[in-house]
Amino acid sequence: MKFRQIINGALLCCVLSTASCTENNGNIPPKVELSKEALMDKIKGGWAGQVIGVTYGAYTEFKFQSAIIPDNMPVDYSPGCIKKMMQNNGGLYDDIYMDLTFVETFERLGLDAPVDSIAVAFANAEYPLWHANQAARYNILRGIMPPESGHWTNNPHADDIDYQIEADYAGLMSPGMPNTASEISDRVGHIMNYGDGWYGGVYVGAMYSLAFVSDNIEFIVTEGLKTIPRQSHFHKVISKVIETYHNDRHDWRQAWAEVEKIYADVPKHCPEGIYHTVNIDAAYNSAYIVIGLLYGGGDFGRTVDIATRCGSDSDCNPASAAGILGTMIGYDRIPSFWLDELKEAEDINFAYTDISLTKTYDMSFRHALQEIELNGGKVEDKRVVINTQKPKAVRFEKSFDGIYPSVPVETGNNLDQYFARPGQDMAKVIEFEGTGISVSGGIDSHDKSYVGEFEAIIDGESAGTFSLPVEFRTRCNDIYWKYGLPKGKHTLTFRWLNPTDGAWIYSGKVIPYTDTPFIQKFER
Repeated sequence: MKFRQIINGALLCCVLSTASCTENNGNIPPKVELSKEALMDKIKGGWAGQVIGVTYGAYTEFKFQSAIIPDNMPVDYSPGCIKKMMQNNGGLYDDIYMDLTFVETFERLGLDAPVDSIAVAFANAEYPLWHANQAARYNILRGIMPPESGHWTNNPHADDIDYQIEADYAGLMSPGMPNTASEISDRVGHIMNYGDGWYGGVYVGAMYSLAFVSDNIEFIVTEGLKTIPRQSHFHKVISKVIETYHNDRHDWRQAWAEVEKIYADVPKHCPEGIYHTVNIDAAYNSAYIVIGLLYGGGDFGRTVDIATRCGSDSDCNPASAAGILGTMIGYDRIPSFWLDELKEAEDINFAYTDISLTKTYDMSFRHALQEIELNGGKVEDKRVVINTQKPKAVRFEKSFDGIYPSVPVETGNNLDQYFARPGQDMAKVIEFEGTGISVSGGIDSHDKSYVGEFEAIIDGESAGTFSLPVEFRTRCNDIYWKYGLPKGKHTLTFRWLNPTDGAWIYSGKVIPYTDTPFIQKFER
């Protein structure tokens, strides 16, 4: 596909009446004046970019793990594709309808909506969830509320991509105010994530926010990174991309390779990603967003294509990249090749909602006006004056500190043998050595409303009870996990407290954890 250059030379400058977007020295003026028309154009560009990006990557999502999508493999963006996808495969747009849960709650309860209200709306929504989102839903429905619902001790997926793909709304309602976006993300992002998983959303929100007041992609990327603590692994990964770009501004594959080197050398913690090529880690998928933005050079089509061809979560990453660039250039400057397909679908409600893109534009615009005023700016008849903010690093968090996956325990194809029924003294035990353990898999039954109740037994002592719903929407991602055990040899088994005919436990991985990296040594 041949992409059109949006503009020759310098990128689009915002429509300002008293100040330029980004001064020559790279700093943002303390006050930026923007027409209401320009503000709406940028908000629309952000939401539009997300929908375009996620549609473009629809058919490649997680099909290329630790692999680049080859240039000779076509990626579909054919006439009518967005309208068809929204009508026939609305579940693709979780990037959007997840955001809309938060947007709609702010619309209904105000910008100071209690985080518990946001969490309950999220947990009770009808859409299906995965990874950190699903773990958070499971927690909330059992009374574990944020921030504990996203904390790594309660959520083995805490570093996953989930809030990163949902944080666009925070930046779009905080034009020029990245620290305000971070404050919103502090409340909402800890519903489902912690540490690097939370930083993914903080960073994306900051880049959206800065895209309202800067017309320089490199500035947006580097300035946005100031919201992330320098000692974090997330900061290290994104910094490597920026460094590689400075060394060679043309070969995006080299930047991808540098990210892959880091990924290959660090422990994985998402239970699905251990001993598997799946990469749903926020830090690395954020890196693919940045690769698209930097090497795309302000060209909308090239940005979307590069972020997609980096692989892994190859619909969510171009959605964020295109949303940030769409905010910077504005809706009206998205090339018609891309925008014409979107216009056919703007009045179609997203799956699981009664909200269309047209309604979303209006809600997000109202929230941005409110945030501008709340932060000391002015909202007048035809213009706004934004009190801009210099990005500040949020607090340092680290998930799974000193916890390293070890060699999996072989349990055969039947986990059921480790679950004792009433009347049985004990089932077979899982023997392991280390400081923790996770058991993936799940429960199924002919009765989809059934909820299994279980007790974990570690070293012969009760380690608490837990529930496993059969229903997909409310399921637990993982059967059991426990960190922080004394280092040494342990046993794990389970009691099934309410067994029923036609229910069974299906197999998954059993991963022990240790306090030091596992390194296999060979003698010459």
